[in-house]
Amino acid sequence: MDFLKRLGFYLIGLSIGIVFLTFFLKKKSEQTGTEFCYFPNCRTLKDIRSKPVTYSEAISKLLAENQLDTLDIKQILSDGDVDFGRSDTKSVACKTYFVVGTIKEKERTLKVKNCQERVILEGIVEN
Repeated sequence: MDFLKRLGFYLIGLSIGIVFLTFFLKKKSEQTGTEFCYFPNCRTLKDIRSKPVTYSEAISKLLAENQLDTLDIKQILSDGDVDFGRSDTKSVACKTYFVVGTIKEKERTLKVKNCQERVILEGIVEN
């Protein structure tokens, strides 16, 4: 009986601790905007979003002609899917990624060069 009593106290304390940590970490992540990225797609997009963005001439032309909006680009870089099959992830200087997302109800692919200090948006390819 003594072992069962100690086991009960242990399980009660463990459950209280888990509930406390769940609320504490949830509140902390909401305040700081911290997100936990464990999958390659999430980690790649988070790395791309953390650097300053430079537009190529093709992207600048689309922005000037109002065929593309910076909000569309941000939405693709937040919610898009990285096509690792087409991407060049082994390059040393700048890795090239193809991020698939929707722009104005069309599925398009954004070609992104991810360098160590900056990100270059090279172009948009329609699927």
